[in-house]
Order: sequence, then C-alpha cells, then structure tokens
Amino acid sequence: MEYVDLYLIHWPISLKPGPAVFPVKREDAVPFDFAGVWRAMEECHRLGLAKAIGVSNFTTSHLHKLLAAATVPPAVNQVEMNPVWQQRKLREYCAEKGIHVAAYSPLGGQNWSGDGNAVLDSEVLAEIAKARGKTVAQVALRWIYEQGATPIVKSFSKERLKENLGIFDWGLTDDDLRKIGQIPQKKIVRAETVLFSAEGEFTSADLAEMEIVEE
Repeated sequence: MEYVDLYLIHWPISLKPGPAVFPVKREDAVPFDFAGVWRAMEECHRLGLAKAIGVSNFTTSHLHKLLAAATVPPAVNQVEMNPVWQQRKLREYCAEKGIHVAAYSPLGGQNWSGDGNAVLDSEVLAEIAKARGKTVAQVALRWIYEQGATPIVKSFSKERLKENLGIFDWGLTDDDLRKIGQIPQKKIVRAETVLFSAEGEFTSADLAEMEIVEE
C-alpha cells in the first residue's frame, strides 16, 4: 500500500511508549501534544502517504488548539452523531472552520447501562418512520444526511445494506426536523467508560483537564 485516503487521530489522548493496555491507568497517560502530533500528520500528508488527514473524537476546544498550530487543517472530524446525540455546537464550529463531520454510531448502539438502543428505540423516530413509510434506521440516516454529515454505517446483511441506501429519494419535513430537534440528548460512547479505569483512577477533574468530558 502506497497511501491511505484518510488518516485520523483516533482520540486526543497520549500514552507512554509500550503496549497499550485498556482501561488506561493514570500512570500511563501523558499530556497530548497537539502541535507535535499534528506536525507529524502534516508530514504524512506532504509526503503523499495520506491524501487527507483529520481527527476523531475532538471537541471544539481540541479543534481550537489544533488549528492554532496547523498549516493543513483537518479535513474531517469523526464523532458520535445521531438524532439522540446531535452535536449541534460542534457541528456549527466545524462548519465555520471548513471541517467535514463524519458520524459514527449513526444508529446508536447498546447503551452502556444495558437499557437498549436510544436511537432505534426512539418513539419520535418511530412515529416519523411510520408516517413516511420508512424504517427508524432510514429516518436516522436521512436526518444525518440532511445535516451535511456523512454517516458511517455497516451491516453484514444484504437487505440492511440496501435499506441503508434507500435514504436519497425522499426528505424529512420541517415538522419532522422540529420533532427530532426536541429529542432529549444522551451520549452513548463515553471516553471515561471506554478508555479509563473503572476503578476510578481518573477523577472528573482529571477528565476535565484532559477535556475528555463532553461538551
């Protein structure tokens, strides 16, 4: 392989050299060098090893720090985004800075508390889907598409792949968008759960200092 189309920083988190062990222990975490890491990313771009470079799981604060040091701005910020976690503030900032938003978990996922899928179980989305003759998944994907973001969705089912593509020949009404805009917001993918020790080695103050606490 000579190059990749898109190369991303997965999380704005750095660990000491060596094998990564999750959940992360306090002593293994080090401050993230925004300028230094991004210079290395820009060098990959300059050498043609990456056609585009970007980030993932960056908040507006992270992006502000990175852009202050960037010569080549990130092309993409890949974040959790769906009707139940709409990322309005972040999307506005990315649009202002010319950064495209790619939406992972566009159909939600199993909540860490085990209480179901907040997107696919949404009564608001189900009501809209019934009125439009679509599935809840199609309504969620169509909403993301209409926000100008790219949903990252996968399936091993041929039928679902076809269903996921069936979002381009219809649209949501203003009333649909209003209802979706009123859905209570609930983040599913939480860095403090995914990355950090469940034993509480990282306090809320630690996470705030690292700006991992979501906006």
